[in-house]
Amino acid sequence: MKLIIPMAGRGTRVRPHSHVTPKPLLPVCGKSMVERIVDTFSAVLPRPITEGIFILGSDFGQDVRNELTEICERHGATASFGVQETALGTAHAVSCAGDHLEGEGIVVFADTLFFMEPGFDLGDSDVVAWVKHVDDPSRFGVAVREGDRIVELVEKPQELISTEALIGIYYVKDLARLRHEIAYLMDHNITGIGNEFQLTDAFDRLLKTGCIFRTATVTEWLDCGTVEALADTTRFLIRHDNPVIPEGAIRNAVVHEPVYIGPGVTVEGGEIGPETSLEAGSTLKNTRMKHGIAFAGAQITNSELTDSLVGRDAVVEDFSGRLNIGDHSEVKG
Repeated sequence: MKLIIPMAGRGTRVRPHSHVTPKPLLPVCGKSMVERIVDTFSAVLPRPITEGIFILGSDFGQDVRNELTEICERHGATASFGVQETALGTAHAVSCAGDHLEGEGIVVFADTLFFMEPGFDLGDSDVVAWVKHVDDPSRFGVAVREGDRIVELVEKPQELISTEALIGIYYVKDLARLRHEIAYLMDHNITGIGNEFQLTDAFDRLLKTGCIFRTATVTEWLDCGTVEALADTTRFLIRHDNPVIPEGAIRNAVVHEPVYIGPGVTVEGGEIGPETSLEAGSTLKNTRMKHGIAFAGAQITNSELTDSLVGRDAVVEDFSGRLNIGDHSEVKG
């Protein structure tokens, strides 16, 4: 089973935190979004993941490839890479996997996190589209069903034809057939919403050839696409995961659980939590921080922060209030 993850976007809505780190590699309670996605599918699919294919931006460095390779190796899989030079739509992004689009696999966009029940039976489906009920489907692609089979896929419908939003996760029994339909769209310049090549259009072509399409549902669908959504998702995961505080990390400080405290974190004095995530190697001294995130290596001293995000290796001293600063920044009151 292959896992194809387009992640070439720059994540502009989570800046400044995506200036240096691609959004899918931002840590959420100790694990990047990408690794959480790989974890989920490793747990729920009926067959193991053998290869991860990551579609990267042209400016992504070797360190990104190394991190993704290590994630795959931890799951007993190999890593391969495609590059999307120009963003021309979701179908174009998948096409950048090239010759890796063969056999069966999962296509998943790394914009969200999700939970699903294990042991899902793929049955005789050619394609399975994961969906989630939404009240306003006009912002999403939707699946239109008759019984347990999908009969139409529509991108951002203007009429209420379905409330089952496509959440960017698809099982495909024959990736080569999907590659063929994407190539048809691109060869004939068939574009959709935003004048881009849409994956829903490629799937709709497969549907019209008689392929069996069914839906599956997720138990939770968590957005990480904006700074506010990333913070909300972090708080959800802190509550959901019930993290354990490492021994020796807290010295003469008050902890209001739930909190996530990563390896190598030091907290001396002050108060931490609730719903606060301190990523690996961050240090807080004489600081009160609640409902916030300190990314790896952040150093915060003599401060009081609420609803704040402090970037990797950033320094905050003598500050009171709300902050959202990127990697290697300095704020001194």
